Parts: sequence; C-alpha cells; structure tokens
Amino acid sequence: MRMLPLALALLLMATPVVHAADNPDVVRLSQRLQVLDADPATGNVAAYERLQARQALETLAAARSSHRPAALRVAEQRVETAEIATRTAVTQREIDKLDRERSELLVEASRQDAARARQEAERLRVQAQIQAEEAARLRQQADEDATARADAETVLDGVAGDQAAKLRAARQREAELAKREAELMGATAPAPAPKKAKGKKP
Repeated sequence: MRMLPLALALLLMATPVVHAADNPDVVRLSQRLQVLDADPATGNVAAYERLQARQALETLAAARSSHRPAALRVAEQRVETAEIATRTAVTQREIDKLDRERSELLVEASRQDAARARQEAERLRVQAQIQAEEAARLRQQADEDATARADAETVLDGVAGDQAAKLRAARQREAELAKREAELMGATAPAPAPKKAKGKKP
C-alpha cells in the first residue's frame, strides 16, 4: 500500500498528457492537469485521481461526436476531482505538519513546565529548610536565654541571701553595740546629789 502512490506517480510520468488540436476541451483540461504536475507542492499527491483524469481525457479525445458531451462531462468531473484531491492532500499534509509542530510544542511546553515545577519545588524545599534551621536556631537561642535567666536568678537569689544575712548580722551587731554602749553609759553615770531639807522659820 505504501508503494501504491509511488507506482501511480511513475505511471503518470510515463503517460503523456493528451493533446488534440482539434478538441479545445481536451487541451483546456490537459492544461489544468499540467498545472498540478508542474507545481512542486502538488506534483506527488493525488496520483490515482490524476491518472483517472488522464484516462478520461484520452476517452474524450477518441470519442465520437455523439459521445463527446458525455465524455466531456466525465473528463471535467475527473479533472475537477483530481484538483480537489490534490488540494485536499496538500491541505492534509499541512495539517499533519502543523499537528507535528503542535505536538512538538506541547512536548516542549510540558518539558518546560516540568522544569519550572522542579525548580519551584527545589526553591520551596530550600526555603523550608532555611525556615526549619532558623526555627531550630531560635529554639536553641530561647533555651540558652532561659538557661541564662535561670542561672542569673539563681545568682541573684544567692546574692540576695548573702546580703540579707549580712544585713541581719550588721543589725544584730549594731544592736549588741547599742546594748553594750547603754550598759557602759549606765555604769559610769554619776549618782544624783541628795536634796536639802527645807527648814522651818522661827
């Protein structure tokens, strides 16, 4: 089946276009087929339809005058069919080309989308890792701060206890000194002078 279009094209090349100087319809229709053959874009498509059109032109050229109207109608239909088939084949070829290009573009777009998705996933992973590391650092810093505060409070409690003890000792010492001073002052104080008795007048 794949070799059939090639075989028909070779057969078209081997079959000359009918020329009949006494039949202008044959010349006119043959020229339409020659246009298809001369165009590089259409020279290798619709080979079977063009072969049928050539055969119809040969029939028209050899037809008797009484059969020419019918043969002319068949030849015109076959030539028109060949032209339509040629345009359809060219259009289909362009559609196939566009479909391939579209498929390639879709594949490339999918590849780019996948690459962008991988990049975004990697960016989010790195961001999440950075946030996790920052959270761990903050937790560690908070633990260290809490430990430092606890140590400071312990030290302050110790200092306050020492200061309170010193203050109590100082007050106790001060009280003892005041007591002793009072005792010393009491021991060294002079005795009060006796009062004179008031005599009666004579």
